[in-house]
Amino acid sequence: MSGIAGIALALVLLVWLAYRGVSVLLLAPLLAMLAALLSADAPLLASYTQVFMKALGGFIALYFPLFLLGAIFGKLMQACGAAAAVADWIGACLGAQRAILSIVLACAILTYGGVSLFVVAFAVHPIAAALFERARLPARLIPATIALGAFTFTMTALPGTPAIQNAIPMPYFQTTPFAAPGLGILAGLVMLGLGMAWLNWRARRLRGRADPCAHAAAGPVQAPAPRPPGQGDGGPCGASAAGTPPAWAALLPIVLVVALNYVFSAHVFVALDTSYLALAPYAPATLAQVIGIWSILCALALSILALVAFNYRRLDGLRRILDEGANAALLPIFNTASLVGFGAVIASLAAFAMLRDAVLGIAPGQPLISLAIAVNLLAGITGSASGGMSIALETLGPDYLALARSAGIAPELLHRVTTIATGGLDSLPHNGAVITLLSICKLDHRRAYGDIFMVAVAGPLAALAVVVTLGTLAGSF
Repeated sequence: MSGIAGIALALVLLVWLAYRGVSVLLLAPLLAMLAALLSADAPLLASYTQVFMKALGGFIALYFPLFLLGAIFGKLMQACGAAAAVADWIGACLGAQRAILSIVLACAILTYGGVSLFVVAFAVHPIAAALFERARLPARLIPATIALGAFTFTMTALPGTPAIQNAIPMPYFQTTPFAAPGLGILAGLVMLGLGMAWLNWRARRLRGRADPCAHAAAGPVQAPAPRPPGQGDGGPCGASAAGTPPAWAALLPIVLVVALNYVFSAHVFVALDTSYLALAPYAPATLAQVIGIWSILCALALSILALVAFNYRRLDGLRRILDEGANAALLPIFNTASLVGFGAVIASLAAFAMLRDAVLGIAPGQPLISLAIAVNLLAGITGSASGGMSIALETLGPDYLALARSAGIAPELLHRVTTIATGGLDSLPHNGAVITLLSICKLDHRRAYGDIFMVAVAGPLAALAVVVTLGTLAGSF
């Protein structure tokens, strides 16, 4: 029982101290060692060097190129004004009275195109502040609005999304980013519908109420100045402001990421001779294990080249921008990898085996239900969707694949249930993206986290229940 108590204590401290603003780079190894110390069977130093660091290094080795290219793509989108142009264009099309929907759609388009959610938060927050002030909406709703567009359906549900959460299951289940597209779209609609219903209800209750602390903390916000004739005032979807690309040019790299991802995964790599994967030094590997990662990397790389080509004159100091993009990849991947290390240490403890067996025993004849619960719990323990998913699949993936095959469940359905399940309990207060978002918006958990919980935890959990139910009854589609 001391081992289970140690796991519980480590998790509680991780949530509480992260809530207080302590870096997970410090918390993850320290609390992993605390859990190991309270477990009678775990040698402390070996747990750190042979479990924590190996898991951290393995995650970085596998996914660093994706984080790197994603951060560079996002930085270029921000530097050339494309990110702001997309958000501004949507806001202009929908009007200030639909400020919440405008920001949600802006964030959704950017993240679905491969822009890092951290970059999206930085790029969209000033526009959100201006639109919310014009609509007399309190700033405390801005974090939840950004979270709905960036942290939910585009991260886990929509088919083809280049998010890391959609890439991790592919080598385990030998699937593509477009697994179970119908269920993914349906889950996305559930998340969007429930999230918008909550935010609109909150907006009606709070509209016009003074929120001086939040607006003051966010700094002075200036609404966009009226544009001269010919610069966008001819209609709500007119040209962009001077210095930023027009809407079509800003959207083109995002469309390319999604389209090229599909072309590479469905047509290009499957037509090539990849028999060399069975030979040293590449073995053991199969095309099914690597095609998803390869497709996303190639799509991002080509989209980056297109982005630079179309916006070269707008990129002041290209080498500096690339350097900043590369540097911006480091903190997110090390935060996530540290949480993977924390989860790996927890998974190595004898007490975790008891918890795992209990999870597997919740619905032994229903692998979808068991998988959804296991991934959600591990995402909550690690405070990371990708981290929790990696641990769940590393420790339980083969078991679930075997159970699914024996039950006649398609691997594509396992993939989509896994991705959607990561987007529930991962957004608890200690989640790194939540902490970063609140910091950008200059708000604290007390003022803004309740709304984040409803759109980023409650809504995705409801969507997961819908997908598991339909997948059980109708299979993958």
